[in-house]
Amino acid sequence: MAKRKNPRIYVLDTSVILYDHNAINNFEDNDVAIPITVLEELDNFKKGNDTKNYEAREFIRFLDRVSGKSTLQQWIKLNGPKKGQFKIIMHHNKTKRDAEFIYNDDKADHKILNAAISLQEEHTDREVVLVTKDINLRLKAKALELPSEDYLTGKIQDVKNLVVTGKETVEEVDNDIIKKIFNGGSIENPSIKGLQFKKNSFYILKNGKSSALSYYNPYNNSLERVEKEYVYGIKPKNAEQTFAIHALLNDNIKLIALQGVAGTGKTLLALASSLEQRNRFKQIILARPIVPLSNRDIGYLPGDANEKIGPYMEPLWDNLKFIKNQFGENEKRYRQIEDMQKDEKIVITPLAYIRGRSLSDVYFIVDEAQNLTPHEVKTIITRAGENTKIVFTGDVNQIDSPYLDEQSNGLSYLIDRLKGHELFAHITLEKGERSELANLANDLL
Repeated sequence: MAKRKNPRIYVLDTSVILYDHNAINNFEDNDVAIPITVLEELDNFKKGNDTKNYEAREFIRFLDRVSGKSTLQQWIKLNGPKKGQFKIIMHHNKTKRDAEFIYNDDKADHKILNAAISLQEEHTDREVVLVTKDINLRLKAKALELPSEDYLTGKIQDVKNLVVTGKETVEEVDNDIIKKIFNGGSIENPSIKGLQFKKNSFYILKNGKSSALSYYNPYNNSLERVEKEYVYGIKPKNAEQTFAIHALLNDNIKLIALQGVAGTGKTLLALASSLEQRNRFKQIILARPIVPLSNRDIGYLPGDANEKIGPYMEPLWDNLKFIKNQFGENEKRYRQIEDMQKDEKIVITPLAYIRGRSLSDVYFIVDEAQNLTPHEVKTIITRAGENTKIVFTGDVNQIDSPYLDEQSNGLSYLIDRLKGHELFAHITLEKGERSELANLANDLL
């Protein structure tokens, strides 16, 4: 029998903990080390309502709980089968690869590098790997001959699926099938060109100039017609918008992801569809995470709390204003929106402000979901009570958070994990419906 290699030692930096406070438990039977500098940085994040503040607090509580009476400088066994050990790296000896000296800066990142290098030189019989969400720190580590990698838990492998899941064009379909669907009929147990129909997916059936928009209903195993529907004055401008509205109005679909570039109508369609169903829900909530420019805390901005967050909420207010402007000020539907705002039946808010709430009888729209972590998305969904519908909108190619990418953000994670479930639908919107100039920028720049 081949002798088992010594387990690796993974050194985690602050970005990993702020992404997933449970990261320490996700390295199988390998050992995990946390530089003391990470704890010092986490201390700066423990106050506040953002997810990173929650992650920091939970990790600190975890360390306190599992360490018990042990000193954190010694290896401590993690609970559970096939788990390794962990410890805090308190101090490190200076080496020839002194990151603080080489990079001429004693900032926290370089102290973390030195802690990992010291551990590497202490344990020459084991592979020591720095794990960080910070790309630049990974590059610095590799320059110092320290193996480094991204934190992979929650990271999807096949990003290409995200741009095709949800809709499909089928050519050369029998005209009788197209005619039956177009005339409002349905086809049970459909068998068309060997297709494997996916739950809550949409299909454009074509034969020459004939076509029909259809939806696969997983509850009765049938292909059904999708009709173009106006939602609170908003008309779908293309097939994919028609599909999106169908999902947004479908009572059986409780969770929706709308993915697409700016100008495809994701948030507008979700908001208009929620208003169309205003009598089915007690409240409509439209929220988005706040990711400040250059990722500085919004406390640096002038003004009170509302003035600080105002610019980040403005795009959401613009969507509501656009819908209102489909009607005259004296029209009933215009006044209905005004009344809903006054009665707080429609609320536009930063996502952090609704942390901890249970969401019952709510149509909940989460904008810019690509800036959420997988854990944040899971937390939001687990808050759903009875008669709640949740819609996530975003563009996985336009991520503002420095520690997320196409594969590790919450929107990609949601689509990857839930595709094919009867409660979930995903539509990728690809056709921009703003101006010709905006479409030019999306296509060519």
